[in-house]
Parts: sequence; C-alpha cells; structure tokens
Amino acid sequence: MKRVKLMWILIGCLIIIYIAVFMILHKINSQQVERRIYNRWEKSYVIKKNKHETFVNTSNKPDKPVALSEGQGYGLYITVKAGAKGWAKESDFKSLLNYYLHHRESIGQNTTYLMKWRQSKKDGRWVSQRSSATDGDLYIAESLILAQKVWPKHQTYYQKLARNVANDILTYEYNEKMRVLTVGSWATKNSDYYNLMRTSDVAPAFFETFYQESHDKRWITVKSGMLDRMVDLSNQHKTGLVPDFAWIKVKDAYPVKPQTISSLNDGDYSANASRVPMMLADSNDLRAQKVRHKLLDFFDKQEKITAGYALNGHPLNNYQSNSFRAPIFYAVNKERNLNYNQLFTSQQKIFAQPLVTNNYYDATLTTMAVLEGIN
Repeated sequence: MKRVKLMWILIGCLIIIYIAVFMILHKINSQQVERRIYNRWEKSYVIKKNKHETFVNTSNKPDKPVALSEGQGYGLYITVKAGAKGWAKESDFKSLLNYYLHHRESIGQNTTYLMKWRQSKKDGRWVSQRSSATDGDLYIAESLILAQKVWPKHQTYYQKLARNVANDILTYEYNEKMRVLTVGSWATKNSDYYNLMRTSDVAPAFFETFYQESHDKRWITVKSGMLDRMVDLSNQHKTGLVPDFAWIKVKDAYPVKPQTISSLNDGDYSANASRVPMMLADSNDLRAQKVRHKLLDFFDKQEKITAGYALNGHPLNNYQSNSFRAPIFYAVNKERNLNYNQLFTSQQKIFAQPLVTNNYYDATLTTMAVLEGIN
C-alpha cells in the first residue's frame, strides 16, 4: 500500500515538473519570438539621420524616407517597451527623442511640444510640413511617461517633457465644447474640421495616465467625452464597427462621408479604426469594455479577418493585413477571455512568419502587439 501511495506521489511530482518545464520553455520561446521581431523592426525601419538623431521610416522605401509624427511616437513607444525587456538602450530612445525635439511645431510665436506631422526629402533637401497630428503626440507623451520607470536616472527630464506634451495637446488639439481631442493642431475653431474625431485617438488608458501625471481634470473630461461618442458610434451597427473618422455633436456622433479627410474609406472601419481594439485594450472603463467586446464578438465570428470593413460588416477587401490583425491580437491577448480563445489562436499566427520589411504600418503594429508578450 505504501509503495502504491509512493508511486502516485512520484507520478504527481513528475507531472508537476513536466508542466513547469513546458511553461519555462514556452516562455523562453515566446521571448525569442518577441526579441527577433523587435530586432527585425528596428533594423528595417529606424534610420539614422545624423550622429544624435534617428527616425522611423514610414515610406516603405529606404531610398525615399519619410518621417511622420505617428511613426516617431510608435518608435519611441516600441523602444521604451524593448528597453524594459533589456533589448534597447536608453541611447536608442534618446536618438528618436532628439529627432522629435528638433521637429516641434510652432504656432504663432510659440514653439510647442507637438511634433510637425511629416518630414521628407525634396530636391535632395529635407523639408517639414506644418501642423501636428494628435495620434503621434499621444504616443510621444505616453512613451515619455513609460521612460521614467525604465530609465529612472533621467526621470525628472522625461517627466517634464511628458507634461509639456500633454499640456500642449490640451492647448492646441482639444475641442472643449465637444469634450474631444481634435485630429491635429490644424483643426482649429475656424476650421471645418474642428468637430472631427479620429476614433483611434480614443485612448482612455493614456488619458488616465496623463491625469495621474498632471492632475489636470480635463483629461478625465476628455476620456469621458470621447468614450461616450465611441459608444454612440458602436451602437449604430450590430457589428459594433466604428469608422476611421466621425463628426461629433454634444450628445451624438456619426461617420463621415467618403473622401472627407484622406480616402474613400474615411467612414469605414479602415486603416485608422483598425487600431481601435488596441487603443481600448488597456482600459477597465465599462464603456471601453462595451465597445471592445462588441468588436471582438464580431471578429470572432469571421472565418478570416480581412483588411477593412463597411460598418455593416461587409469586407472591403479579400486579403488579410497585420495592421488589422495585430491590434485584435493585442486586445484578446490582454483580455484572455475564454470566449475568445479561437480568436486568440487564429491571430497569434501572425507571429509565425518573418516580420515584413516593406510595410511600415503592418510591421509596426505587429511589433507593438508582440512586445506586450505572447501568453
């Protein structure tokens, strides 16, 4: 009897050891995948401008580079996340930061802490296009807040910069009447686009962090106002899909028409709105959860997730794109709701292939998703 009991104890110990070894190997393999993707992204898209500055090339053409504030914000965010894992140095972060600091937007007599939205070469010379884009500025501010913990030696410096960026977002990219962020500094009160909202600028977790850093209650107002309008948009269709851009009223919102801003798909779930699951993933606000779950419920029912949808759920294309799939993976990876296991597994496959080196947007959103960890 004692031998039988001892045998079962031994079997139990062996099972525990097996599970522990499996989990350790799984974690090691996941970290290898994450690091490989980050290294490939950094090598493929980060370009050295000079001795002290680097930028993220968004053009997909190494010989015709283009820097965008969006790309620079993503680059800073990816680098600080990699820094937290020990894969990037503070000097890598500072080189990207220096480029941003040297391309700040001037409004009137003031040099702001917002970034000029685009730089490119013309006739062999670098030129900057004026005005800012809110999505890039949000990520720059959030990255600086994260950097305080990753590289605490320069915490005060990063904290001051983060507060300056966040304050200028509220000064130049905020529609106080509608309680939403505008799409950029160019969408002023005198502009036809003052009441325009980019749905992927609804970043409640960022807003909460900015409030904690500054104690400026306007960030709570922004969070509430933008989430309210996102719920309005989500409720308009059974799919829960939201458009790239929407017109905002005090108590309502509705999708823009095609070609309002940049493309025929401005009013569809397209290249901008594809980021929405990722932007809502880190928030516990019930409104963010409601919009997020409705989106994930829709995608969970799709045989394959294609590159864009009309708001009624009709696919805009028949091909797949990681710029749509990676944000969904980001969201379900954070959620880890048993209802979405199939969706998690299907989107996890995006990491099985080498990171693309000729598609900045796909590669960057994939890298951001993988750096959150593959559980």
